[in-house]
Amino acid sequence: MSDPIGSARVMWMRGGTSRGGYFLADDLPADTVARDAFLLRIMGSPDPRQIDGMGGADPLTSKVALVRKSRREGVDVDYLFLQVFVDQAIVSDAQNCGNILAGVGPFAIERKLVEATGDETRVAIFMENTGQIAIATVQTPGGTVRYQGDARIDGVPGTAAPIPLEFRDTAGSSCGALLPTGQAVDDIDGVRVTLIDNGMPCVVIKAQDVGVTGYEDRETLDKDDALKARIEAIRLAVGERMNLGDVREKSVPKMMLVAPPRNGGAITVRSFIPHRAHASIGVLGAVSVATACLIEGSPANDVAVFAQGHRKTLSVEHPSGETSCIMELDDSGSVISAAMLRTARKLLDGEVFA
Repeated sequence: MSDPIGSARVMWMRGGTSRGGYFLADDLPADTVARDAFLLRIMGSPDPRQIDGMGGADPLTSKVALVRKSRREGVDVDYLFLQVFVDQAIVSDAQNCGNILAGVGPFAIERKLVEATGDETRVAIFMENTGQIAIATVQTPGGTVRYQGDARIDGVPGTAAPIPLEFRDTAGSSCGALLPTGQAVDDIDGVRVTLIDNGMPCVVIKAQDVGVTGYEDRETLDKDDALKARIEAIRLAVGERMNLGDVREKSVPKMMLVAPPRNGGAITVRSFIPHRAHASIGVLGAVSVATACLIEGSPANDVAVFAQGHRKTLSVEHPSGETSCIMELDDSGSVISAAMLRTARKLLDGEVFA
């Protein structure tokens, strides 16, 4: 086994409703064993409190972005997302993260991987986890990243500069197809589910079909061991069907419990990531759920409320508020792009020690 390195340059950032360490890929070992040992050490994993590291005792604050200048035509940087588990010695690249993605553009400009181009700088980002490209638009007045602004996203206090994210061609990013089984609805242990991947592999279930309302708060859901056991049994049963293999130690698929909207949105969601209830919802998880709303006969479609037309804004209600997805559809009703508004903030720039 390789020995972990002692320290590395890092920028700690909040990206969307998540937080983590942003590294230049070349500042960490190319050997994944040494790299992962270092990341576990700096986060303080495995330990439920992560008391001996930078992690915040929550999957949402135990995340890492590795960024490098891209050699791909039309792409500025490559981004690899790594989820560092809190209470297990696991570092996973099995999923993407659209929240941490929000900080990649600013980080790339700060580290001189991308040159600012005026008051706004568009950064094309290749997402290595899924092989798709996202475009982030970063505020750069005077050639410097601006983090202050008036944009507000639910789940984050205060306001910050807007960072719009545009996603294209994300269908089947991890599972090989938007609907990996080819069906809008599958029956798993007597429960109707939609198995879907439009940037994030998700299992979409009516909350009432697993014995809850879908309006519970995060703490109530996290204490419901019977519910968590039931949805975990479904998750394990669908891994092979979603072309994800044995998902016992994987962070995907995410489990999405849906209900009718209560606050003027399109749908209400309670997301599990996958073993703890999410304080809000992940960016690409929201895209997958919004897409499920548009699939006739699906559990999400049964409870969703939205207008007709080729361009739709679907507000996904969650425990911290709502996340809006702007969906563009073609003439056949298929989603061709999704855009989200995120923000980010630089918290520190320095060296982290193992």
